[in-house]
Amino acid sequence: MNQEKLERMQKMSAQVRIGGKGSARRKRKVVHRTATTDDKKLQSSLKKLTVNNIPGIEEVNMIRDDGTVVHFNNPKVQASLAANTFAITGHAETKQLTEMLPGILNQLGADSLSNLKKLAERLPTTQDFFMPTAPTATAGDDDDVPELVANFDEPSKGEGV
Repeated sequence: MNQEKLERMQKMSAQVRIGGKGSARRKRKVVHRTATTDDKKLQSSLKKLTVNNIPGIEEVNMIRDDGTVVHFNNPKVQASLAANTFAITGHAETKQLTEMLPGILNQLGADSLSNLKKLAERLPTTQDFFMPTAPTATAGDDDDVPELVANFDEPSKGEGV
């Protein structure tokens, strides 16, 4: 027998054996699953739960206990009230609660607000963000124009030279 042919046959037999020498050859090659097959299985499982699409949802925010937010922009939301199941699919971003704050305040519950207060106590600079200070004015000072402190025309006369 040709030496090259023998080496090729030995390599081929090494690829299809499950164990060592003398073991049975495998019957078929194992095909690894891809993400699309996992997605198809998930969709079929959701179909068994009779989920319904919920249209018109622009964003979904899931707030974790550690102060991070999982933010979905224009997600596909499916729900089955009988099975108490909600499925949210789409591109997710993980952000800090402080990054989302101006627009997320109306979505926070009582427990999230307490976490937000703790976060505000730890960060003194964010306290100015939550409670901006307004200048104090007396009752008659609203219509008054402030007095000029210096002459602003004098420096502009030197620029023309």
